[in-house]
Amino acid sequence: MAMEIATPIHAPVTSPASNLIISATTAVETQKKNRIQVSNTKKPLFFYVNLAKRYIQQHNEVELSALGMAITTVVTISEILKNNGLATEKRVLTSTVGMKDENKGKIVQKTKASFSFFLQLLS
Repeated sequence: MAMEIATPIHAPVTSPASNLIISATTAVETQKKNRIQVSNTKKPLFFYVNLAKRYIQQHNEVELSALGMAITTVVTISEILKNNGLATEKRVLTSTVGMKDENKGKIVQKTKASFSFFLQLLS
């Protein structure tokens, strides 16, 4: 079992090119009802696209999050939803964590690239 410890990075920054809010996570968040944790190996892309559409209908917003190589999948899902006029991005978050190495039995610093896209139904 891996243990995650969130490490703050920088203060919130607004990206001028896309006008997105980029902020550092300071604590591991609890599971939300409208959060989808995306993997690029477990399910196909359109499984997550359709699930995100359903969550938007049920909750009016959805949070997509991913680690490492799955980040590109989240970006692709986000672009599909935006290009189809279904949603717009509200926030993008990134963080790094220390993970417990099960083989060595100690905490080692590893990069955790975790983007959370909050998508809101357009009016």
